[in-house]
This record gives sequence, structure tokens and C-alpha cells, in this order.
Amino acid sequence: MSDSIKLLGSRRFLPFFLTQLLGAFNDNLFKNGLTILIAFQAASISQESSNTLVNIAAGLFILPFFLFSPIAGQLADKFEKAMLIRNIKILEILIMLLGAFAFVFESTTLLVGILFLMGTQSALFGPVKYSLLPQALKDEELVGGNALVEFGTFLAILLGLIASVFIIGLGVGSMAVAVVLFACIGYWASRSIPTLPAAAPELKISFNLFTQTASIIRDAHKNTTVFYSVMGISWFWFIGITYVTQLPNFVRYDLGGNEQVYILLLAMFSIGIGIGSFLCERLSGRMVEIGLVPIGALGLTLFGVDIYFNQSPGAGEALIGPLVFIADSANYRVMLDIVMLGVSGGIYIVPLYALVQQRSDEKRRSRIIAANNVLNALFMVVASLYGLLALKSGISIPTLFLIMALMNAAVALFIFMLVPEFIMRLLVWLLIHTIYRVNKIDLEKIPDSGPLVLVCNHVSFVDALVLIGSIRRPIRFIMYYKIFQIPVLSFIFKTANAIPIAGAKEDPKLMKLAFDKVSIALNNDEIVCIFPEGKITDDGEMNEFKAGVSRIIKRDPVPVVPLALRGLWGSFFSRKYGNAMTRFFPRGLFSRIDLIADDAIAASDVSLDVLTDSVLKLRGDNK
Repeated sequence: MSDSIKLLGSRRFLPFFLTQLLGAFNDNLFKNGLTILIAFQAASISQESSNTLVNIAAGLFILPFFLFSPIAGQLADKFEKAMLIRNIKILEILIMLLGAFAFVFESTTLLVGILFLMGTQSALFGPVKYSLLPQALKDEELVGGNALVEFGTFLAILLGLIASVFIIGLGVGSMAVAVVLFACIGYWASRSIPTLPAAAPELKISFNLFTQTASIIRDAHKNTTVFYSVMGISWFWFIGITYVTQLPNFVRYDLGGNEQVYILLLAMFSIGIGIGSFLCERLSGRMVEIGLVPIGALGLTLFGVDIYFNQSPGAGEALIGPLVFIADSANYRVMLDIVMLGVSGGIYIVPLYALVQQRSDEKRRSRIIAANNVLNALFMVVASLYGLLALKSGISIPTLFLIMALMNAAVALFIFMLVPEFIMRLLVWLLIHTIYRVNKIDLEKIPDSGPLVLVCNHVSFVDALVLIGSIRRPIRFIMYYKIFQIPVLSFIFKTANAIPIAGAKEDPKLMKLAFDKVSIALNNDEIVCIFPEGKITDDGEMNEFKAGVSRIIKRDPVPVVPLALRGLWGSFFSRKYGNAMTRFFPRGLFSRIDLIADDAIAASDVSLDVLTDSVLKLRGDNK
């Protein structure tokens, strides 16, 4: 069983998951009922009018995220989250009562207007939704929790659409009853969410929209990686709103399908999101692995482009149903594109959300997530306007998809150039998932916070990369300065902010500067890793530990966690056969290696003999 699925049996997660799932379901039940009415059932509405109404409706739902997220972020930081969620669910019930009235009297104008109120309620829920997860879940559960939330959201989109087709078919009165009923069930689920303490109860709420918007964006911008992750999330929703908004008319006017075909393709997209989200958890090894983000971005571009080059002849006089659509092999490729867009989206978005949650200041996390929601909303509103104007100018929906796919490639490249950590993590991920299979043993002994020194035996040129790819917290490595001259490794270590060092005889100034940087890092509660041998082994045996680690601990008395790498001796990057990297993968691909941790040693108990004995014991006879 997937570790994330086990969360559904936990009271820490299940009531919240059901609450957000039912809320997203009810939103989509209402929105999709209205969308189907406009796109498929209102015969008097032309394609041009349908495009206009669909895009206006999408914009009205999104606009409140831009307007009210700054206040929502403050509320989520100041107040206890379970209580706040229950009050937001009561607001949903009131809004759905008004929506029921609009359905009964078949007021399309009022129904579209109510989307603004629904967006307001969702905007209030957003910061609570994502800031709750790091409080309720353990670090190793964060990726899985986000995978479930993302899958649940798109599952709600699918189920809301399917239900809306059948319910609205029974009459508008049935839809009126349904939206109120599911709002009440969501409130009932919220009552079981465990109490979670407020992150910043002393916070004074400010209702100045412009001041608070600027403030929360500044908070997000303080951490460059977090900020550009937020920008990456916002860009994903720019793409997502374009696909979801244009999909009904793409199905009808370009593929010649009816509303059931629309449901089929949306189901494929939602299933793809689920596959991508859970695949992300599997591939990341329960870490927040942003190296997967470039893979997801590549998929969003490739399969978006392929939709354009896979255009069907267009709609005939009669719209076809799903059985006829599936029977035509010409449609297989577009179905594959839709599924793979979902898979790519799941792989892309889950690590970004998890990273924002993990690396945000706990006391400001909700406001940073609110900044994310503001930017998401801004991007989605612009996407709705862009889609509306592009279609009015005569651009076809497939051409619009092509433009979005090419823009995605440019935006992703721009973000990865600004934050090379994404590409660095991708290279590390590829290394430890192609050349090696890493068995991680007792790594939970590495504390989740606080200053720390790691010591490890030095077997090969990629030892540091194995540690980077296996340990959840970012690591500052002390590296011999000449390693920075090795192609690829140089890029990785510079991006990881490693600390170059030289021997006292080679460059005493560089050596002093290195220890100064180590002290600064430890005082900033970072992890520093040193290979005390000072060089890679030539014979597979451990070299004598040098005094550098003792000098670090004497200056900054912090705990030390011993590590050992096992099974790397004899690999492509070791010196077993002379110079490293001369014998092409002598042990083949996917060779097994171990990374094992020992208990932390208090600074007062640290000595070279103690550290040497600990690492030797961990390594054993497996070099």
C-alpha cells in the first residue's frame, strides 16, 4: 500500500481530506452544471457567446482569490485552523442556499454572479488548506499528503462534472437541493478536524488590500527558491485554467463530441493528475524532490504541442458520444495527450507545493501561501482574458493550446535559469535513480531542524550527490576546491552552495574563509557535511580522519551525526581500477548501495576516535 494512502486512515488527515474534497466537489458541481448548460444545452447560445460566457464565468470565480487572499492569509496565521475551516464551511452553506434559489428560478445571470461568492469562500479556504498540511503531517508525509490533496481536487472536478450531468438532467430543483446538501456534508466532515494551534496569534489583522498584497509578496520573495516555486505554481494554473476552460468547446467544435465525451476527456485528465501525483511520491522517495519539476514541465510542453498536430477533421452535424469517439482510432492520440498532460501536471505541481510549505517561515506560512493564491489568481484571470481575446481574434482552440505549450517551455527555462537548484536536483535524481539504487537506513536519526554536522566516509566522486539526493534537508558541503573544476559536478556543488576549502599549505586564506562560512551556516541552523578523510580512498579502506571536524565543533559546539556509504567501492566513480571514471559502469546500472546513519553525538562527546569508530562500525565490511 502507498504510504500516502495510509494517511486516509489517520484522524490527522482524513477529516481535512474529506472536507476539502467535498468543498471542491460542490464548487465543481455548481460550476459544471452551469458550464454544461451554456455549452451544450442552451441551443440559442452561439459558439461566440458560449466562449464569452464560459470565460467570464471562470474569471468571476477566480477574481476573489486576488482580492481576498491577503486577508485570508492573515486569518489563517492568527486563528486556530479547525475552527476557521468550520466557519468557512458555514459560509459555503449560505452561498449555496442563494445558489439553490438561482437554480430554481433558472437565472443564468444570478448563477454566474454567485460564482464570485463561491470564489470568495474558496479564497478564504486556500491558505488554511495548504498551511495546515505541514502542521498536521510529518516531513516524510508531506509529499504524499500533497499528492492526495492534488488528486482529490481533480477527482472532485471529475465527480462534480459527472454528478452535474445527471443531477441537472433531473431538473434544476434537484441541482438546488444537491448543492446545499453537499455543503452541509462538508461542514459535518470539518467538525472532526483536530485542533491545530495558531501560528501567529499575536498578529494584527490589516484590511488594506494593496498594503497587505505587497507585504505578503515581499514575505514570499525573501526566499528566492520559494518565490520562484510560487511563480511556477502560478504558471501551472495559467496553463490549467486555459485547458479546463477551453475543453468543453474544444470537445464540441473541434472533436465533434457531446458532453459525455467532455466528461471522458476530463476523467482522463483527472486520472492523469492522480497518476502523476502518486508517481511523484514514488519517484521522490518521500522527499520534497524538486528535481522532478523539469520532467513535468517537459511533459506539459511535449503533449501540449502534440494536441495541435493531432487535430481531427472537426465536428459534423451531429455530436458523437463516447462509444463512437473511443471506437475511432484517430482519437487515441488525443486521449493519450490528455492523460499525459495530467501526469505531467501532477509530477510538476506536487513538489512545488510541498517545497513552498516546507521552506516557508512557520509564522508566515499562511501569508506566503496567500501570496501564492494572489499570484495564482492573477495568472488565472489573465489566462481567462487571454483566452477570451485570443478566440475573439480568430485563433482556434488547438492553436491556443500550441501557443500555451511553447510559452510553457520558455517560462520553465526562464525559472530554471533563475533558480538552477531545479536542474541541479534533476541531475542528482537522475544519478541515484539510474546508476544506483540507494537503500536509506535510519536517516530519520538526522534531526529535522537545528544546526548539525554530518561526517561520512569518502569512497567516490559522487558521495556528496548521493547524500543530497537521500537526505531531506538541504546540506552545505565542505569540498576540496579542485572538485569545483570538474564539469557537471562543479555546477551541482556551486548550486548547492557548497563551501570550497584548500589545505593550509595550499591556500591558508581559502581555508580560513571556509571555516568562517561553516560557522555562519551553523549559526543559521543549517546542516554542514564534511568528509573528514580529506580525500577519496585509493584502496577502499578509510583514511585517517583529519582535524577539520574538531576545529568546527570547537568553534561551534553542535551535534554530529555519523554516516556511512556502503557498496560504492568498485563503482564507475571510485578509484578501485585506478583513475575514476575510466571503466564504464563496471557494476552495471542500478547497482545497490547503502546510506546509513548513526545516533547524533553531542558536541561534548565528539572526538576523532569516536567519529572514526562510529563510521567504521556503520560501514562494516561492505565497502
